[in-house]
Amino acid sequence: MRSSLAPGVWFFRAFSRDSWFRGFILLLTFLIYTCYHMSRKPISVVKSRLHQNCSELIKPINDTHSLNDTTWCSWAPFDKDDYKELLGAVDNAFLVAYAIGMFISGMFGERLPLRYYLSAGMLLSGLFTSLFGLGYFWNIHMLWYFVLIQICNGLVQTTGWPSVVTCVGNWFGKGKRGLIMGVWNSHTSVGNILGSLIAGVWVNQHWGLSFIVPGIITAAVGVLTFLFLIEHPEDVDCTPPQHHGGPDEDQDNPQDPGNGPYSNRESGLETAARCSKEAYEEPAAISFLGALRIPGVVEFSLCLLFAKLVSYTFLYWLPLYISNVAHFSAKEAGDLSTLFDVGGIIDVPVQLHWPERNHQLHSDADRLRGAGQRSLRAHHHRGLRRPGAALGPLLAGLISPTGWNNVFYMLISADILACLFLCRLVYKEILAWKSSLTRDRGSNLVLTHPR
Repeated sequence: MRSSLAPGVWFFRAFSRDSWFRGFILLLTFLIYTCYHMSRKPISVVKSRLHQNCSELIKPINDTHSLNDTTWCSWAPFDKDDYKELLGAVDNAFLVAYAIGMFISGMFGERLPLRYYLSAGMLLSGLFTSLFGLGYFWNIHMLWYFVLIQICNGLVQTTGWPSVVTCVGNWFGKGKRGLIMGVWNSHTSVGNILGSLIAGVWVNQHWGLSFIVPGIITAAVGVLTFLFLIEHPEDVDCTPPQHHGGPDEDQDNPQDPGNGPYSNRESGLETAARCSKEAYEEPAAISFLGALRIPGVVEFSLCLLFAKLVSYTFLYWLPLYISNVAHFSAKEAGDLSTLFDVGGIIDVPVQLHWPERNHQLHSDADRLRGAGQRSLRAHHHRGLRRPGAALGPLLAGLISPTGWNNVFYMLISADILACLFLCRLVYKEILAWKSSLTRDRGSNLVLTHPR
């Protein structure tokens, strides 16, 4: 008597070939951008090691520092009183270069295959991250070396986001996928957590390894990207996504009888053919001024500017704050700071799943996203919020010498401004929500009491 198929085999057979390829691409792109963020995080953990109170440590016998020197174990040039300003300069070397690079990276990415572009970006990012750590083993104490490395790393890291978003767009289109993309977008927090934990392993002994190990991992994933990344579903004879429409295409409008689950006007073959054709069409990238004319974009951008100011200040300065205020070791401070990103993992899927529940309220955002969905050039609009990411760590470095309380006053002010810029949009959504409830109530009344 033949035995039945094993449960694991039933599980594999439950998914189509297309589903397996899409799942693989989602996992690979998740891993790619996790590595990008993992390689950014070590600097925040190592800061408290670059400048520390050495009074409780035993000074080596052959050390030439004076007996009253409490910073002999710090790393020059960060052993001076202005170390917070210097560390802020190192942060901003990366962030300003990243902000500038986001405006131009898409133009290069459009002219190169994504697989080559991403692979080269990850290999170079791994190289520059490792070079920062090698400064420890090469006994380098010049500020310009660390600033130059951060500038180069910031530029090459701009290869990541536009490329992975474009690749995911090629495979999944612009259909309803909020929960899936919410889980996928947690790569930022996962990368930050991994970067903190890996850096914490070596920060108290040989802090150079806190950079070298993430750099090697990033470069290794770059090799995997070169070997396995598939840019288009058509490259492996998979069905293209069903929602590759342009910015003006309202694919989920229930008032259009040709759309939605009740439409049978297109056969599956016709739909696949149309989507295949659209997948290779070059869409017109929306201009910078054109993006600003879309209702709500300016307010959203300013809100994101201040929100990024807050989040990146925590990203780069939270471990040092914990170490200075709570007097934890560098490793303990880095490990505790990961709780900030744990909250991000929980929150992101909820944020991105809710908007897809109401198509009408987010039609303007869909227009902007649809216009640049398959064009890397359009991703330079992320530069609208990048100044906030650079401004936060810079202000933290300048303000923190006057007291950490002042840094938090700055962050509270930024949060308040972010909320204020959303007031008009929130008011519009409340009116639309009330209007929707009124329509639903009227429809139910008609159904209950037909004429």
